[in-house]
Amino acid sequence: MVSLSIRRRAARLIFIIGLLLMFLGSAFLLGNIAGTSRISVLASFFFVILGSGCAVLAIKLNKRSLYLFFAAFFMLVGFFLFLSALRIIPVAFSKAWPLISVFSGLALFPAGWHRYGTLRSRYVVPSIAFVLLGCVLLIFSFGIVPFSFSQFIIQWWPLLVVLTGLILVLISLSTNHT
Repeated sequence: MVSLSIRRRAARLIFIIGLLLMFLGSAFLLGNIAGTSRISVLASFFFVILGSGCAVLAIKLNKRSLYLFFAAFFMLVGFFLFLSALRIIPVAFSKAWPLISVFSGLALFPAGWHRYGTLRSRYVVPSIAFVLLGCVLLIFSFGIVPFSFSQFIIQWWPLLVVLTGLILVLISLSTNHT
């Protein structure tokens, strides 16, 4: 006779496999309709599943804020890749690579919120810095400004030093008051 706990585990495993197959099939179906390659759909599916796995680990383990960061980051990357593969977002990843910095900044918010129960500057300041860095790099990546990133660095490097100092001062002030 099979014990009740083994049947429950088997039922959970079957449920998870069923959800994965439903999601994967839906992704491939949408990919076929949009005329995209299966590899791009599979890559986006991989990141979403990786993010979901990190979310499960965040719930099950003690280091929740770390796993929450990775869960949010991988899900954002996966959804972006999926929407890009379906051409809903008509931008190639080769142009939109600075979004990795934006996704990192956005993923720090739930990690910090979960760890402290409120927004703390030790998470908010780096989050905003990553988002702003990604947005600045996106401006150069999309060619919105008439000069290159290297020309910008050559001309405005002292501003980057000032901003780095400001970020470090804000972080040090936040650690003294928390």
